[in-house]
Amino acid sequence: MAMFSEGSGVVFMKVGVHAQESLEDIIKRKQDEFAAAGRIFWGYGGNTCHPRTIVQPFARKFESIGQSVHLIMHRMNSKHFEAPELAKEYSEDGVSWYAIPDGIEVRGSMFGMVIGGLTEEEFDFNLRSAIVSVGPSRGKRAADYLKGQADKGCFELLGEGIQADEESTKRITLTAPLVAPYAVFLR
Repeated sequence: MAMFSEGSGVVFMKVGVHAQESLEDIIKRKQDEFAAAGRIFWGYGGNTCHPRTIVQPFARKFESIGQSVHLIMHRMNSKHFEAPELAKEYSEDGVSWYAIPDGIEVRGSMFGMVIGGLTEEEFDFNLRSAIVSVGPSRGKRAADYLKGQADKGCFELLGEGIQADEESTKRITLTAPLVAPYAVFLR
């Protein structure tokens, strides 16, 4: 986890089976997508990481101080077996829509993180060492924020030395740098 230090920004997301596709198949397809299109739209749903009001301002904040933001993903048991519907258009603002670029495929998602690659790597992430960075829960510990229904969030890392416990430690298996426009609407 050397690339993440105090003050860094990360988007944490739980991932697993999605739209009748195993995570292994998704990873392979997304790596092929990056090879073909030079970027990836990593699909997701839920307003906790709304593209325009949460993810884009969060990423721009870190970009303005010369820092990149990474998507870090924790594998979970998922039951998302809904039939996949392919997105045909994307929008940065929910108003102006464009055709999904050639080589990019997003299935069964309202939104997409825009990432510049995908790396399989493993490390432990202490949710107690991060706080919500933007939105109505700003300042709340990530460990508390992710209890209940939230499965993703935009977090700022605090300093080292914050005691972790088994519940607040999550194994990260995938990382990806966010690239502009950081998150998009899909339809």
